[in-house]
Amino acid sequence: MQALFFVPIVLSLVVLGAHFLRYGNEVGVIGSAILIGLLFVGRPWAARLVQVALAAGTLEWLHTLYVLMQVRAAQGVSATRLAVILAAVIAVTAGSALIFQTKTMKKIYGLEMMPPST
Repeated sequence: MQALFFVPIVLSLVVLGAHFLRYGNEVGVIGSAILIGLLFVGRPWAARLVQVALAAGTLEWLHTLYVLMQVRAAQGVSATRLAVILAAVIAVTAGSALIFQTKTMKKIYGLEMMPPST
């Protein structure tokens, strides 16, 4: 059952890697693959690194949505379908970052032992 927590996280990282591949960003593709591998580390720092990367990925998707909406507007074509699809991708990616805040993930990665920041 715990494995289901990883499905949206891995999906988000794969789609983000595909996005980077589409734009020829090899570093982004390799980074996405490394982040998937970090999920197997089981340490608090690895979980936080993946979580921060997913938050950054959410920002990348928001930027992509903005740019593509501008392109569609300049072309004079409808961008509704584009907006709906990217909104779903943004929601899943942001939700994936938040999964690390669940009780189960905190237990898996030992995040509950970390002292609260001031």
